[in-house]
Amino acid sequence: MKASSANLLTVIKGPKQFVIPIYQRTYSWQISQCNKLLNDILKVSADPTLPGHFIGSVVYFQESIHTVSDVPRLLVIDGQQRITTVSLLIAALADFMKKHESSLDTNFSKLQNYYLLNPEEDGDLKYKLLLTKRDKETFINIVNGIQPEGDYSLRVVENFEFFKEKINSENVSDIYNGILRLFVVDVALEKDKDNPQLIFESMNSTGLDLSQADLIRNYVLMGQDIKVQTKLYEKYWYPMERGYGNDYASTFNSFMRDYLSVKTGMIPQIDRVYEQFKIYVRDSKDPDVIAGVVQDIEKFSRYYVNIVLHKEPDQDLQRGFRALSKLKVDVSYPFLLPVYNDFCDGLISKSEFLEIVSLIESYVFRRAICGIPTNSLNKTFVTLYKAIVKENYVESLQAAFQGMESYKRFPSDIEFRKEIALKDVYNFRPRNYLLNNLENYGRKELVNIDACTIEHVMPQNPDLSTDWQIMLGDTWKEVQQSYLHTLGNLTLTGYNSELSDRSFQRKKVIEGGFNDSPLRLNRYMKSVDVWTEEQIIQRAEELAGKAIEIWKFPNLTDEVMNRYIGNEEKGSADYDLDSYEFLKGDKLELYFALRKRVMNVDSSVKEEFKKLYIAFKSVTNFVDIVPQKSRLRLSLNIEFDKIHDPLNLCKDVTNLGRWGNGDVEVGLQSLDDLDNVMDLVQQAFDAQFENV
Repeated sequence: MKASSANLLTVIKGPKQFVIPIYQRTYSWQISQCNKLLNDILKVSADPTLPGHFIGSVVYFQESIHTVSDVPRLLVIDGQQRITTVSLLIAALADFMKKHESSLDTNFSKLQNYYLLNPEEDGDLKYKLLLTKRDKETFINIVNGIQPEGDYSLRVVENFEFFKEKINSENVSDIYNGILRLFVVDVALEKDKDNPQLIFESMNSTGLDLSQADLIRNYVLMGQDIKVQTKLYEKYWYPMERGYGNDYASTFNSFMRDYLSVKTGMIPQIDRVYEQFKIYVRDSKDPDVIAGVVQDIEKFSRYYVNIVLHKEPDQDLQRGFRALSKLKVDVSYPFLLPVYNDFCDGLISKSEFLEIVSLIESYVFRRAICGIPTNSLNKTFVTLYKAIVKENYVESLQAAFQGMESYKRFPSDIEFRKEIALKDVYNFRPRNYLLNNLENYGRKELVNIDACTIEHVMPQNPDLSTDWQIMLGDTWKEVQQSYLHTLGNLTLTGYNSELSDRSFQRKKVIEGGFNDSPLRLNRYMKSVDVWTEEQIIQRAEELAGKAIEIWKFPNLTDEVMNRYIGNEEKGSADYDLDSYEFLKGDKLELYFALRKRVMNVDSSVKEEFKKLYIAFKSVTNFVDIVPQKSRLRLSLNIEFDKIHDPLNLCKDVTNLGRWGNGDVEVGLQSLDDLDNVMDLVQQAFDAQFENV
């Protein structure tokens, strides 16, 4: 490697060509960045005491820094945005000087032949800077004075026009003199001696310049022979970028994270995707290995685009994917991607794939209605594919869902029916999704609910009219408070302003009212003459029954479930409270008091009797209790240095042999200590969710 501080125009001048590799990002500087550069140029020009203005580094790769060639081609690794912007400014300056007289010691031809062209060459070699894709043709047209037309690079043209507008007779000399005082770090890398990828990574270590996906693209292409680069990029990578369109920058990083989750079974941190990718390919630069990986990435990327960006050509599947998008089930993608691959490989039919998508939709929606925390869903889905038995694809997945317990559970019909009838649906994020499905389930002619608004049958106004107060009875305030935003009291209408706070009888008979409505959601209101607590409850029950049909529970028989459930670890079925020698008398009463408090920590907590201790778990064991002669010994599953223990009740048992899980031990001898011990237990419970 040869690095030195150099004048930028000196670096550019002379027979040479800076080539932007095909895998590099297209030109992306905006007007604001161009304006800042121009202001810096004018500032350094106005102050002769300044030695110059440093604009960063230019790192390029050539066959050998000692090779003598008429026009050496230099592959730019870093600095393409700066070189391109300064070249556009020089082109704008040359355009001005071509049209105006000037006293400067340069002219149009010199600017062109020194800094934009290799005048003795033909074809592509004629140009000192060769960009990629649309940028290339647009920039060449600008250098040649040709007005870009058709599918040109908007960013290149906009910035060139910006510079043209800024240059005038008063500042042209200052701009030129300022450009002469631009400096860079000129870094020339040598083939077979320098590692361009290593240098590139170190220069982008902050992660501010390039996305994780950009780093991955550069990694797989940079170290390859130029022919291999071209093949991999044009056949696989560029089609991927085009598939994402304008969503590439925002979506491709997420895809790569999900792709690695599929392939490794682990979820990388979003800012560590590039590092995990290198581990996945084991830092290989072997062309065959890289080609296979890139081909696989491109295949899964097509699935991802179809699912996430709704480009699925099959309309039935697209409707299913759109439903998942409305529920914002991004965490399901690491599961859906391999299932989509199996569908494309013919392992499952379209109807089976639709059933799986519907199963995911029901699982996520039921959990949302029942208020089950979502912070573990990503791990649930990333491991779910392992549960599939290919010979009984859908049934094995249904069994996996039905067998989930605690915080992973698929809410039963009983739990779902109860919660959906009582839930504050009006302030529920997917409320439109809920009402849309209740209205359109089973319809062939779908109702566009986007043209409707949500209507409270019993009005929201806290000062209900006399008619409403009389209808609801003496407890009208309590009824309104309890049922206002629940499912039984909500419907859809296109006449919200007309219905407003009117009495129920007027809402029925007014033009556009319930009796006149074609919506199924309004059928119940047609059939009743009053609207009281009884009607709200009845309608909620009716809609809850319909919801159970729409968002189905697997409901496999015990016989079927037994085929998929392996032998459980020896536990609760083999031991009970009588199994522990010292759990008697006062100690048993103390245990019951502790047990009640621990079980109330969260609805997901389960008690399991082991041979030598009693475990309480949610995501995992968070406290284990060993009954001893003089006390209950608690093992808390939390790192010792993370426990907040102002009373010094805890003992560090890290790496010591103890029954139970965790690094923290605490004893409970009497009810007087229960509050203090429960504070520590709560910390252990909370800690298990930190990495979920």
